[in-house]
Amino acid sequence: MKKQMPDPKTAGTIEAIAAQLPKGKIPPVETWQPDFSGNMDMRIARDGTWFYLGSPIKRQKMVQLFASILRHDQDGTYYLVTPVEKFAITVDDAPFQAVAMDIHGQGREQVLTFRTNVDDEVMASPEHPIRVEIDPVSEEPSPYVHVRAGLEALISRAIFYDLVELAVEEDRNGKTQFGIWSAGVFFPIGSLP
Repeated sequence: MKKQMPDPKTAGTIEAIAAQLPKGKIPPVETWQPDFSGNMDMRIARDGTWFYLGSPIKRQKMVQLFASILRHDQDGTYYLVTPVEKFAITVDDAPFQAVAMDIHGQGREQVLTFRTNVDDEVMASPEHPIRVEIDPVSEEPSPYVHVRAGLEALISRAIFYDLVELAVEEDRNGKTQFGIWSAGVFFPIGSLP
């Protein structure tokens, strides 16, 4: 099958990229290996807002479409990838925000599911771990849940407070850890002295 090359006059515009995408599901971006097409003036802010040419993208469907072709490569760069183009974009922190959480069950049997700002849904599990980074200067926690293929969602502050309410103490390798259970896995969210 011959790849259709983009029109050089419109290549790299968000409309041109959107026109190349399969509709309705997450495309197999990890299998697409186009040549690097350059940097795109697109940024995802820490709060999950997507910007193009300095202006917020207001259409949620457009944001969801671009989120479906986002890839985080081993070089640490985030790319929007189509079968024929690959553009580097800026991501301030994590590309997604966890904006809702459901709790099923309790204690060691509980299962936590998260919904992101782009409507991905994941269950905290070995495939979708929760991790917390502590800022060395401010000592503020930044909690994340893995969504897919190296892409994470920053867990909102309100949901993190809910996680803290659910947290229990566990002895791990002689050290008391503060954490939460989901899908049979204990995820540490802090240490206790």
